[in-house]
Amino acid sequence: MIARIKGTVLETTPLLVVIEAGGVGYEVQIPITTAEKVAGIGKECSLFIHSVYREDSASLYGFATREDRDFFRLLVEKVSGIGPKIGISILSRMSVELLRGAIASSDIALLSKCPGIGKKTAERLVIELKDKVGPSAASTVTDQAGATISSASPEAYQDAVSSLIILGYKPADADKFVRKASSQLPADASVEALVKKALS
Repeated sequence: MIARIKGTVLETTPLLVVIEAGGVGYEVQIPITTAEKVAGIGKECSLFIHSVYREDSASLYGFATREDRDFFRLLVEKVSGIGPKIGISILSRMSVELLRGAIASSDIALLSKCPGIGKKTAERLVIELKDKVGPSAASTVTDQAGATISSASPEAYQDAVSSLIILGYKPADADKFVRKASSQLPADASVEALVKKALS
């Protein structure tokens, strides 16, 4: 079982990266939220890996943080109807912070905006994962270098994203802007502060 790959980036696209490690080029499928953090071609990259082995194929799914990888595993292993492709698609649309908050608060409407997720699947997500993604789990997320990506409370984070969506932003963009704002503000930042920073 491959748990982590560290090597040189040979190719990169929004949903795929090829990393050379030990003379072998590994093709790794990644969500857009991870692609945003992957260095350019020729640079070093380290990804947390989830491996899927079938009779006729072996696939690697890579993530910038352990939290992202572990959440992906929850999605594909605990929720019926969600496989690796839909899992990658969900994590491409929304960050783990936002997804955890939406599940913890039973926000079916927000979860239904993910590609491949209808109302019934969104309800299953909440039923299957609500007790596994307590509110405190989303308060701090670190990247592979140990730097803090998000420090806002999950409630404030989700409310700020919802505010931007109401203003007309797409969920993925709203999430991205609030994630960036959250990393630049103290952990007790208010919803208003997060929205203001995200819009600046």
